Formats: sequence, C-alpha cells, structure tokens
Amino acid sequence: MKTIVFTGGGSAGHVTPNLAIIAKLKQLGWDIQYIGSKEGIEKEIIQHAGIPFHHISSGKLRRYFDLKNIKDPFKVVKGIGEAYLLLRRLKPSIVFSKGGFVSVPVIIASWLNRIPVISHESDMTPGLANKISIPFVQRICVNFPESLQHIKGGKGICTGLPIREQILRGKASKGLELCDFHKQKPVLLVMGGSLGAQKINAAVRESLGTLLERYQIVHICGKGQLDESLTKRRGYRQFEYVNEELADLLAMSDLVVSRAGATSIFEFLALGKPMLLIPLTRQASRGDQLLNAASFEKKGYARVLFEEQLSVDTLVSGVNAVYDGRSEMAANIRANEQAGATAAIIELIQASSLK
Repeated sequence: MKTIVFTGGGSAGHVTPNLAIIAKLKQLGWDIQYIGSKEGIEKEIIQHAGIPFHHISSGKLRRYFDLKNIKDPFKVVKGIGEAYLLLRRLKPSIVFSKGGFVSVPVIIASWLNRIPVISHESDMTPGLANKISIPFVQRICVNFPESLQHIKGGKGICTGLPIREQILRGKASKGLELCDFHKQKPVLLVMGGSLGAQKINAAVRESLGTLLERYQIVHICGKGQLDESLTKRRGYRQFEYVNEELADLLAMSDLVVSRAGATSIFEFLALGKPMLLIPLTRQASRGDQLLNAASFEKKGYARVLFEEQLSVDTLVSGVNAVYDGRSEMAANIRANEQAGATAAIIELIQASSLK
C-alpha cells in the first residue's frame, strides 16, 4: 500500500480541496496521512474526516514588519526538523501540499528526504508560502490559466480546483428544513469566509429590512459574530460556521454573496451559483481576492462590489442585479470548460510517485 502525506492549513480554503483528492485516493487503496499545525483550522477538519493528523511547529512569514517576525523563523526551522523526522517514519511515496505557512517546513523536509512534492495554488498569483516552495516541488497545479505565467521553470499545470463530492450532493429540501424557509421566495446565501467578515456582516444586517422583502437569507457570519437580537427574525437564519450542512444550504440557495477566496468561488462555480463577490482589500490582503474576483467578473460568472464601496444601497442593488441577471450568469457558468481537476491531480500524483 502506498502512503501519501497531505499538508496545508491556516484557512478552510487550504484544507477542503485536499478532501476531494483524499476521498478518491482512499478508493484506490492509498494510506493517507496529514501534517498540519497544532492550532490551525486544518486539525479540526481533518480529524473530523477520520484522517490521521500530525502537527508540527510553524510560523507565519510576513511581508510586513511585526515583532513576531523575529521568532517565527525559528518556528519554521523547528517545524522542518519535526517534519523531517515525521516523514522518515511515515515513508510516503509523495507529498501533496495545498499551501499555507504550515506547508513550507513539510515541503522543505520532503526535499531533504528526496520525496517528490506536488503543490496546488488556488489564487491567481502564488502566495508567499508557495513562492518559497517552488524550488522544492516537482509540479504546481493552478486554477487560473493566467497563473501559469507566474510559475517559473515550467512546473505549472492548469488543473482547476478539486471539488469535494460532498459539496455537490446537497439537498435543497434539507436546507429549507434546517432554516425553516419556504419555496415562495428566493434564498440568498451570505458567506464571509471561514473566519467571517465584520463589514459584510454589518452591511447585511443593516440591509435586512429591504432584502427580506425579496429574499430569504441564510448568513454564515463567522465564529463569535452571531447577533442574538436577530435570532427570531423571520426569513433570516444565521450560523457561526457550518460543515456538513453547507452542501444543503448551497443546494437551496439561488445566489451567493461572498468574499473571493478561490476555493469558495470555484465551488460556487461548480454548483452554478450566481455570485456577488466582495473581495478583501489590498490593505487587508496581498490582493489575490481582487484578481480572483476580476477574473470571474470578466468571464461573466459574477459581479464585483469593492469593500470600499460597500453600503446598504450598494449591497441591495448589487444583490438585485445578480438575481435579475441570473439567467445570463448561469449560462456563462454552464459554459465553463474547467472540469475533472481531481482526476487530473490524481493522475499526476500516481505518475510522480512512480519516479
């Protein structure tokens, strides 16, 4: 039986695509192991999926000044040592990385152990962790054809995003029952990412009086960001975070308001959901969500509302514009040619593990 080690963490977007590949490799008889950080969201997600989880030290590598920059490199070095010994014990044929800073020590330790690595970059341009890792990996899979120009050495390959089969199997009836919604009004799903988004949350709640006239709203607002005063508001249901229920909530939803993290928007694309995207600003990120959102808007999959322009009026008009133009947007989404990412990546894994 061949063994593969997965790594990646820091956000759900660095973990959930791995689950799509893991499910298929399990069917093929592979032994699956996962290396992540002790406190990261990846630990909960992976252990919940019943996959053996090993944690190492990891530090965030920042582009800006922070006192933590002094000690975090030592955490990375410690993590390389821990990952090196773990890999010697687990003896994987190959390592697959989804990015995030915990992946850097694992990838370098794999290189030191002469274990081939395949990495995946979801965003338009490589994040810092993947940039550091490029010299140590065999191939980097990307979602956007435009990304290939940023991958040196001919290592890039456009596969698209592996989509969890679970997310495709949702039942609208279960979502309606969970939220106590009905079929007479369309359903708007609002997602701010796994950690929530305070500005989006505030704008949605300030807009409820207008939005609820036309839509039922399910709002995934992030940990600690529930508004208890709105728990009994008819037609509005809020959750801090959802896991298995997300597939059912998406199945019942007619349109989505979301950040523009690549994992989420490619899952919406696979489900044919019209989108209003509110990307993180350059002040709050490296600008990857702005590029993701611009690409989707150019292809007719979504409309974009910049956070600097977010208000009650712009949110309501943006939501209505997406809903009113949903037929054209859905047609553009159906014409999307990107499919079979999971199969393509598994083929790469199997081929690379033979070398």
